[in-house]
Amino acid sequence: MAQVSIQDSEIDIVIGAVQSDLTSFMEEWRPIFSRYHLIIVKDPDLKEELKVAGGFNVNVYTKSDIDRVVGSSSSTVLFSGYSCCYFGYLMSRKKYIISVDDDCSLAKDNKGDMIDIVSQHVSNLTTPATPFFFNTLYDPYRKGADFVRGYPFSLRNGVACALSCGLWLNLADYDAPTQALKPGHRNYRYVDAVLTVPARTMMPVSGVNIGFDRELVGPALLPALRLAAEGKFRWETVEDIWCGMCVKVVCDHMGIGVKSGLPYVWREERGDAVESLKKEWEGVKLMEEVVPFFQSLRLSKAAVSAEQCVVEMAAAVKERLGPVDPVFARAADAMVNWIKLWKVAGSQTAVA
Repeated sequence: MAQVSIQDSEIDIVIGAVQSDLTSFMEEWRPIFSRYHLIIVKDPDLKEELKVAGGFNVNVYTKSDIDRVVGSSSSTVLFSGYSCCYFGYLMSRKKYIISVDDDCSLAKDNKGDMIDIVSQHVSNLTTPATPFFFNTLYDPYRKGADFVRGYPFSLRNGVACALSCGLWLNLADYDAPTQALKPGHRNYRYVDAVLTVPARTMMPVSGVNIGFDRELVGPALLPALRLAAEGKFRWETVEDIWCGMCVKVVCDHMGIGVKSGLPYVWREERGDAVESLKKEWEGVKLMEEVVPFFQSLRLSKAAVSAEQCVVEMAAAVKERLGPVDPVFARAADAMVNWIKLWKVAGSQTAVA
């Protein structure tokens, strides 16, 4: 099946800015990003003036914009740190969103060629996914591949792909315990492969390098799970994991797909693993409660949109996980408020 042809104007690049000077980051990515509209969201906790490179089609959002849009929901839906990228998802009006963290650089493939993460994410999103039967040659829609013997012909048309999860060279997206145990470990292994994650299989989604179809699953890409005592813990390290399981449940329920693999970015060194371990440990423990919940969660036939799925999921979170820890009750409230925000923001004037 041929890849769907889309226009550059259908794509937004969303960047969460947690460092004050993005000029070198943007200049490095100029060969890739200059064709597209950029949405840059400044971390509301960042006090310094944000510096951006010229010559881009870009909208920059700051704390004042967040306060104006979020309003009274700010008590449960927060955008601090890398969570500021979710505000970009909220403000976009494009069909496809590509999101990359500001600590990422361009990566190269095994031939030494620069990786165009936008075209690869779009390729993943505009060719079908195969979540209901695994193809042992991975993505059968890539050039040079096909379905293997024994793959049911009735499933070969595949389904729409809503989420593309890219990977990382140099500093892989390991949790703090793994980084602390293997401080010198780096990932230099480029694997030229894309696969569909099977239906009813959970996965850890990293928001560092993703692409998604905003029209299909945008409301399910949400900031919700926050650890208590914000000065002590880092919620960002579990928030995108929670978000990923939410969106995977939505995709499974709606019969659409998620792909993982290409494209790669190069992640720069940042932070201290031991310090991160102290901050992340609370979240690591909570995941042991979260995963079984999402593995067993089934939504009703009445939930036919991503918005409806999230609201129904929030009720299940409050009922089943709320008694385990108050953090989950707050997450449920944040999920409901996020859907309200999504609807309000959607009725406002679109960005350029």
